[in-house]
Amino acid sequence: QVQLVESGGGLVQAGGSLRLSCAASGRTFSSYGMGWFRQAPGKERESVAVISWRGGSTYYTDSVKGRFTISRDNAKNTVYLQMNRLKPEDTAVYYCAATRRFLPTSTYEYDYWGQGTQVTVSS
Repeated sequence: QVQLVESGGGLVQAGGSLRLSCAASGRTFSSYGMGWFRQAPGKERESVAVISWRGGSTYYTDSVKGRFTISRDNAKNTVYLQMNRLKPEDTAVYYCAATRRFLPTSTYEYDYWGQGTQVTVSS
């Protein structure tokens, strides 16, 4: 069982930055790949970034490449999403999730989810 708690969301102006954190419980964090997803009102939940168990491999959706960076600290059981040059279209609830699979991007491939944190980007 893995419990995930996101933090770091908030309101920011376009062009600004936020850093999301996801703290995981349990001693097996390093055996899980971790992903960040987001869901805007009226839209499906979409994959934003994924990182492998030890952080050696990452995936980013095209719309965030060059602006967002996913990282993890297995000693702290935490995964991060650094978001720079934010745009109004980045506004969504952001979720972290844990998976046993390698860099999956579909929601059904993830086993555990956090409760989400709201990110709002004003224009």
